[in-house]
Amino acid sequence: MASTVRPAYAADSARSRGRRLAEPAAPTRSEFQRDRDRIIHSTAFRRLVYKTQVFLNHEGDLFRTRLTHSLEVAQLGRSIGRSLGLDEDLVEAVALAHDLGHTPFGHAGQDVLDDCMRDHGGFEHNLQSLRVVDSLEQRYAAFDGLNLCFETREGILKHCSRRNAELIEASEPGGIATRFLHGGQPSLEAQLCNLADEVAYNAHDVDDGVRSGLIELEQLLEVDLVREHWRDALAAYPQLSGKRLLFETIRRMLSAQVYDIIDTTRAALDDAAPVDVRAVRGMDKPLLRFSADMRARSTALKRFLFANLYRHPQVQATRGRAEEVLRDIFEAYAADATQLPADFAGRSDRERACADYIAGMTDRFAIREHRRLTGKMLF
Repeated sequence: MASTVRPAYAADSARSRGRRLAEPAAPTRSEFQRDRDRIIHSTAFRRLVYKTQVFLNHEGDLFRTRLTHSLEVAQLGRSIGRSLGLDEDLVEAVALAHDLGHTPFGHAGQDVLDDCMRDHGGFEHNLQSLRVVDSLEQRYAAFDGLNLCFETREGILKHCSRRNAELIEASEPGGIATRFLHGGQPSLEAQLCNLADEVAYNAHDVDDGVRSGLIELEQLLEVDLVREHWRDALAAYPQLSGKRLLFETIRRMLSAQVYDIIDTTRAALDDAAPVDVRAVRGMDKPLLRFSADMRARSTALKRFLFANLYRHPQVQATRGRAEEVLRDIFEAYAADATQLPADFAGRSDRERACADYIAGMTDRFAIREHRRLTGKMLF
């Protein structure tokens, strides 16, 4: 399929570094479009609808889940990518796949599995997302995983410990983990997904936090980024109040951050003038970024949310029960592998098999499985 002409610094599926297992080209889709489609049709992607973002699935129908978060990241990424001339299909593929390895119960689940696996290589959700697309999905006759392009896999591996980077590098020299060992950056499309992830988090956690009643809009007005756009919304619509005022404030916040990223990145690209994607990867810092002022404002909002929402006593109480659920399940499986499905029970790396199976669970399946294994009803 013919490639769309893009700026030299943008990824181009026609010049992809390829798949781990070579496949014939598709007649009607680019390689990055194929990746996007494979991700959407994966089992792991469907499970995201019942995985926690901040609030558990049963706590309310309108709170974000990992699925809705991933869709919002994809939307923001495509909008920004279009303005910068980037490959939107690659942006979307990375955005939709970036949380595939997340555990049930959000970061609480990751922390529990990392602790349970401390003597067996630990657990990193970004690395787990890569494991999902490289090996754990079992949909194709010719290979395990989804056999995605290098560029998509590169974007999925957002963070990586040095130990795990060395392990990946040993099996894939000069591949997706090299930058964690020797410096450098991923593609602009991957950089964009990292930033779109942050923008989406901040916006929807403000919405969900107020909707839940755990934070008040008046508290949020302590944060400069919120206060500025709340005032602008009221100046434009003096009679606005309640949910519509909150939504208008968030909409303006999102727009301001998006335009800031576009303007700042254009200036950075003009200054650096990367001649191709290889030059982008050779940079010592990301070219896709906020201005210094917007970075400070975004960080202040993240700190507010951490202190007032993520550490709220009600959220922490739920976290404690979630940690108990997953720890009990892991211990039960590790003690008796016959409790696992056959394709996991038969593996020689029992602890990793336990972590892989648990990481793939939805919140509600984990709750049901915990009741089956222990008889406890924590939720």
